[in-house]
Parts: sequence; structure tokens; C-alpha cells
Amino acid sequence: MKALTLFGLAAIGCLIQASAAAAWPERSVKFVVPFPPGGPADGSMRIVVKRLAEMWGQPVIVENKAGAHGTIAVAHAPADGYTLLLGAGSGMVTAPLMNKKLSYKPADFLPVSLLATSSSILTTHPGTGMKTVKDLLNQAKASPGTLSYGSSGIGSPGHLTMEMFQQRTGTRMTHIPYRGGAPVVTDLMGGVVHVAVNATPTVIPHLQSGKLVALAVTSRKRDRALPDVPTMAEAGVPQLEFDVWYAIFAPAKTPAAVVDRISADLRKVLAEPETQRLFVAQGNEAAGSTPAQLGRMVQDETQVWSKLIKERNLTLDE
Repeated sequence: MKALTLFGLAAIGCLIQASAAAAWPERSVKFVVPFPPGGPADGSMRIVVKRLAEMWGQPVIVENKAGAHGTIAVAHAPADGYTLLLGAGSGMVTAPLMNKKLSYKPADFLPVSLLATSSSILTTHPGTGMKTVKDLLNQAKASPGTLSYGSSGIGSPGHLTMEMFQQRTGTRMTHIPYRGGAPVVTDLMGGVVHVAVNATPTVIPHLQSGKLVALAVTSRKRDRALPDVPTMAEAGVPQLEFDVWYAIFAPAKTPAAVVDRISADLRKVLAEPETQRLFVAQGNEAAGSTPAQLGRMVQDETQVWSKLIKERNLTLDE
């Protein structure tokens, strides 16, 4: 009787969850984007919400709340599926590893679906005379610490990728952090810093105009927009593969049935040819996933970056 009662309670619980997922959404859904408007993450999110609004028959809005404040707001939001987060590796993996005083932690969220990936690219300015990664290695090893690299801030993808580059190649360069990616590109073109890793879409116009020189992309495969630029592995730096990614997360304790519903609908939208075309036009690749797949990806990246951060003794102030 006791076993039957427990079984009955479990069945009732499943019915309640299924009912909640079937009824959801009954009102508007909000995606919080912890980045300024106009960037690649924001652009991809806005493409998706238009289709989700049609699919769900409810308003779907994007709220830009730059920085950790946006992430914290979702962590504290009701766990009902109506407030979701567009997270990135920098905010969901590396920032918590580097800042133990951060006001949120990965356990505050549930993975829903991967949204987009994009490559980053190692570039220099023509005045350095460098045209390949081998040229960079030769200069860096000839004068340790003389070459400088810019990044959009301590703990940013560009910073950590260059830390990994130095670790893999036994080189030493000087880090110059900036407040955002745009000033990095400006100073790179002006010769203030020697090299930098930036999101590929932000530097393509400058590569085409000859103001910057491409050395390698950090992705696992060549970027379709720059098919002649080698990957790091092809350029002689193996085991340095890094894709920028954006994904959707929900507050912890959001019902599993609701998370699965959102994930399934996102994957449908991301699989549509028109969505994929629009993403590519912005320099991203549409890439959906199940919650479990996203969870495993976050765990794998946490292991990789945790090891690097410890070995390089990297920290990030809140």
C-alpha cells in the first residue's frame, strides 16, 4: 500500500508537470540579455524571439541588462519559465571560476539549449610584419614580454585564449585589458597593442580593408566567412580550440517539463533554414541542443578553464 501510495504521488506529480508545460506560456516571456544592444548575442536573440512569439502566441521580449546585474536578476526571478537568460561562457563558466565573491553561481540556473556559436580570430596590424602564427612565435620567443596583446577585460574570452596560447607555446606577452572589444580593435589598428583575439564579425571589415592581418581562428574548424585563415591547430598550436557560445538558461527549480518545452521549441526555430541564414549573416552559427547536452558542455569547459585559471593564477574582482 505504501509503495502504491508513493507511486500514485509520483504519477500525480508527473501529471501536474505535464499540465504546467501544456498550459505554458499563458503570458509574455522575457529573455534577459546581459550585453548591450546591437552585439552578436543580442542580434541572434532578437531573430529567435520573433519566431517564438509566433509559435507561442504570446509576446516574447528581449531585455538588455548589461553585466552581472542581468544574470543576477534571472537567478532571483520566479522559476516559472517566464524569465530566461541568454548566457555565455564568460558569464556562466569563467567568471564564477575567477571570482569566488560573484553574486551568482552556476547552480542558480538550469541549462535549456545552446543558441549560437561563433569563432574568434587572432589578428595583428600590418606594422608588426607578422603574417603567420609562426612569425608571432618567433618574435615572442626572441623578446619575451615585449609583445603586448589586448583584450576586452580580465577573464574575457580574448584574455583567456591568449593565456592558453602562451601556455601551449611557452611564450610570454604583456596583457593590456580594455573595457570592451571596440577599443581593443581601435588600438590594435593603431599599433598600440601588437595582437588580440576578437570575435570574428567585429574584425572582418578591417581585414578586408587591410588594416588588420589575420593569423588564425580559434574555432575547431575554419570560419566560413574566412576560408583561407587557418585554425590554431593548422597554424602549429594544437589543443587550442575555443568557440564563443551563447545559450539559454532558466532559474533553478524551473519545472523540467517547462524547460524541455522551451528547449524543444528553440531547437525547432534554430533548425529553420531562414534562422540559420540570418545567424550566418551576423557571423554566428545557429546551434541548438538538449538541456543535457548543454549541461555536459558547460561541465567540460569548466574543467578546461578551471585548470588553466589555477595554473596561471588568474583572478577576477567583482
